[in-house]
Amino acid sequence: MGNERAPHKIEHIGIAVKSLENVLPFYVEQLHLHLEGIEEVNSEQVKVAFLRIGETRIELLEPTSKHSPIYKFIEKRGEGIHHIALGVNDIQDRLKELKASGIQLINKTPKLGAGNTKIAFIHPKSASGVLYELCEKREGN
Repeated sequence: MGNERAPHKIEHIGIAVKSLENVLPFYVEQLHLHLEGIEEVNSEQVKVAFLRIGETRIELLEPTSKHSPIYKFIEKRGEGIHHIALGVNDIQDRLKELKASGIQLINKTPKLGAGNTKIAFIHPKSASGVLYELCEKREGN
């Protein structure tokens, strides 16, 4: 029996890029990944491209503003892996549990993310330097 509170899969791996237009040919033409779509997430000031790989995805994140957290990430660290997203069933419950355990959260409550999902981030200080995103698919996804 599995733990019902455990994440059920790696939802996606987020990769910060300067330009979707410049990097998409590598992912589509060289790696032969299927481009599911591109959308803008205005609240995060990013343009996102989703590429399917098995049961998970790669999420390419291009900043749309100098105020975007992705822009700041690229300026500080360069392009590359930004976060690992974990699929969860009840994000609100998971956030309460993590907070009660002393885990530092970037988002204490879920917000709307790409693909109409509820998302929240765990601070890398609580996860050995890795930025984790919790994702809960909303009805209709």
